[in-house]
Amino acid sequence: MVIVGAGINHWFHGNLMYRASIMAQMLTGCNGKNGGGMNHYVGQEKLAPMDSWSTIMSSKDWGTAPRLQQGPIWHYINSSQWRYDGNQKFYNSSPDNELANMHTADWAVKAVRNGWMPYYPQYNKSNFDIVKDAQKAGCKTDAEMSKHIVKQLKSGDLKHAVVEPDEEVNFPRVWFIWKGNAIGTSAKGHEYFLDHYLGTHSNKIADEVAGDIVKDIEFKKEGARGKMDLVIDINFRMDTSALYSDIVLPTASWYEKADINSTDMHSFIHPLSAAIPPVWESKTDWQIFRELAKKVSVMSEKYLPEVMKDVVNVPLSHDSKDEISQTHLQDWSKGDCEPVPGKTMHKIVFKDRDYTKIYDKFISLGKGVSENGLGAHGNHYMCEDVYEEMLGKRQHISKWKDGTEYPSLNDDVEAINAILSLSTLTNGKLTKRCYQNMAEKIGVPEIAKLGDPYEDIKMEYLDLQAQPRRYNSSPLWSGLMHEGRTYAAYTYNIDMFVPWRTLTGRQHFYLDHDAYLAFGEHLTTYKPSPTPETYGDLRVTVNDGKAKMLNCLTPHGKWHIHSTYGDTLRMLTLSRGAEPCWISETDAAELGIKDNDPVEVYNDHGTYVAKACVSSRIPKGVCIVYHAVERTYNIPKSQERRGPKGQPMRGGMNNSFTRVHLKPNLMCGGYGQFAYHFNYWGPVGVNRDTHVLVRKMEKVEY
Repeated sequence: MVIVGAGINHWFHGNLMYRASIMAQMLTGCNGKNGGGMNHYVGQEKLAPMDSWSTIMSSKDWGTAPRLQQGPIWHYINSSQWRYDGNQKFYNSSPDNELANMHTADWAVKAVRNGWMPYYPQYNKSNFDIVKDAQKAGCKTDAEMSKHIVKQLKSGDLKHAVVEPDEEVNFPRVWFIWKGNAIGTSAKGHEYFLDHYLGTHSNKIADEVAGDIVKDIEFKKEGARGKMDLVIDINFRMDTSALYSDIVLPTASWYEKADINSTDMHSFIHPLSAAIPPVWESKTDWQIFRELAKKVSVMSEKYLPEVMKDVVNVPLSHDSKDEISQTHLQDWSKGDCEPVPGKTMHKIVFKDRDYTKIYDKFISLGKGVSENGLGAHGNHYMCEDVYEEMLGKRQHISKWKDGTEYPSLNDDVEAINAILSLSTLTNGKLTKRCYQNMAEKIGVPEIAKLGDPYEDIKMEYLDLQAQPRRYNSSPLWSGLMHEGRTYAAYTYNIDMFVPWRTLTGRQHFYLDHDAYLAFGEHLTTYKPSPTPETYGDLRVTVNDGKAKMLNCLTPHGKWHIHSTYGDTLRMLTLSRGAEPCWISETDAAELGIKDNDPVEVYNDHGTYVAKACVSSRIPKGVCIVYHAVERTYNIPKSQERRGPKGQPMRGGMNNSFTRVHLKPNLMCGGYGQFAYHFNYWGPVGVNRDTHVLVRKMEKVEY
């Protein structure tokens, strides 16, 4: 068994580290065994009832095509961090070939054009205008409009927005921040956000070097700054993101709302219950989005009263026939093949949008659940009977003006119960049904019996409040949990001869995707960590001999409550009253630093001021700065970064000295298990290869 946290995932070559462990487990037969396998625990929760939750979350019950973005690519491009990135071939040890020599931003363009990764906004023209232009050209059907769009893309009359991110028409304009400290601790490249998203001052001095390297993405001489018009933060704390936002919508904390929670640490569904109602003007998350939907619907009666036809680019998807669409890596924009939606490029889907009905749909569970069924991860089951049962609960009905009735999602608890009623993990009738479907699909009759022990289990929110309940074993996930068995991934595959979710149905040592061949990662291999000279952290910053270069790591905070509340009186009392920079005794002695001395941690991306924590536990050449730091309190001014009049600038936080670096082959798709799924496949915003200069501060100013 290998147990790891999020740390490995934060290295540039983290995928190879994972594969090294997994290969050892494959060779020893440890996968799919209790007490064996790869156990990766991160702060993100395992969203157990994925089947029902994802449907309600993305309004698929109303037949929509959701736009679900891969985050690191979006920020890498939109916050202009790509402009400061040198060619990844110099810090990514790979064979010498055309694919491996491309700039990461060009890889992002290729990934979007070919349908491997999503990117929104989609085009350099309004989606509604694109549809109207197609209709004016004589297109009457969706298929005709799709051909019209493809023709325009091929001719260059229409461009993907990712190609021209510094053109004003392609700017992201309105940013809702929810469930994260996106401007602060949740994203790499904090100072780039301040500059390119908000247009305010920053402490970065990095140089823009991509212009002579990129070929497919357009490099304008002057990069765009201050792209966002409106930033709205839904938050229960005045953290860094809240302070930089235009509007803060106060939301309820854990003990002021009804919610449910699941994690990869155990197999129970936990309730969150309101000990007190939300205080002052705050509302629960569900209520806030409900009120926003209501306001948009009211405004739409004046500004968008008609049904609008929208075009949505949908990436090639995991657990679908899309996995065999691109057996070889070809790029239609280079003339390698013809652009064919759903095969050689992303899918092009058209949906009618009635913005006056957003609120009605938000508070109602659509009939698509009853008509089309649910599923996830290659599973599917019908649930029209459960939908009818929900309609039978007359006190929980949403009745529209035309008399049509739907199960209500108006209140938090109603939404929770809809998730619990419709998931195979919490409704045993659906568990059994889904296992029966999979038995027929796979051709293993014994699988049909796996749902029998759960047939009479059904959970509601009140049941969870009485006591946390263990969720059912389900074909949605790869672990079997019958008769109290502890969850272990892939026991379903091993015990029941279920094919693995790969191209061959087997575990893979060898990855035969053209991108992995190009980067020399078709087999598990070793690649050295990028050197600081090529990684681009210290191209401009000058060491005057009073500082030392160290590799900076950012683990969980010792004096924070997980990733929150480092600023409470109790946490500040337990800590040194300021954030620490852990440094080895050897490095500290070389720099004349003693325990608790003020130090500055800086590179081209920004600077951070902290107190030295000298320890024998820290190896030479490494320093540690906690993540989840706020720049809202107790941040001294920098001695290294000066304003236009020479005045010292306020120091930043742990993400001030980071910048997004994306590993290109983690963007590839269209073949086998390398296909997009929201929050499952795509590059990671790594930070553990970052190098900084550390120096003792002679003076501390606030």
